[in-house]
Amino acid sequence: MRPLLAFSRVVDDVNTVFGKIAEWMVLAACVISAGNAVIRYALSMSSNGWLEVQWYLFAGVVMLGAAYTLNRNGHVRVDLIYGNLSERGRLWVDVLGIIFFLFPAMLLLVWMTWPFFLDSWTRSEGSQNAGGLIRWPVKLLLPLGYLLITLQGASELIKRIALLRGIRPEGDVILSYEKPVQ
Repeated sequence: MRPLLAFSRVVDDVNTVFGKIAEWMVLAACVISAGNAVIRYALSMSSNGWLEVQWYLFAGVVMLGAAYTLNRNGHVRVDLIYGNLSERGRLWVDVLGIIFFLFPAMLLLVWMTWPFFLDSWTRSEGSQNAGGLIRWPVKLLLPLGYLLITLQGASELIKRIALLRGIRPEGDVILSYEKPVQ
């Protein structure tokens, strides 16, 4: 179990780095958006490139931040049953959910989005808007983001199996669950 838990820590660390990058992308998108608005209204100037940068940054926030959110146990769950289970029962729901839902969905999405990116990259696809940007970097975020979620899912699976076996993983493992307030 030790090699698997070591792998889990590496995946957690990688996704923490991407999560921090996603956090900085939020700030960059806000600054660019505000700057673009000021320039557009104060100087009557604008560029499609600046608008597309905002879209690219938002895509980065979502695609790079999703795995980090999974690592921090921040994804939404259906609480009707999950909230009433014991900790062991929740661990089993997580294990089965990762194996039967997360892995198949994410691997399918990686497989489907890789050709989408590759086509854009080989054609050096650019925006159809005047002053627009090249497209392949933002399209790369799709398979990369889904791959990061898949890897984080493997990390979460390892941690939950360890807990079911009575082994407490080292490091910052967040498994707390709070019932929604109604």
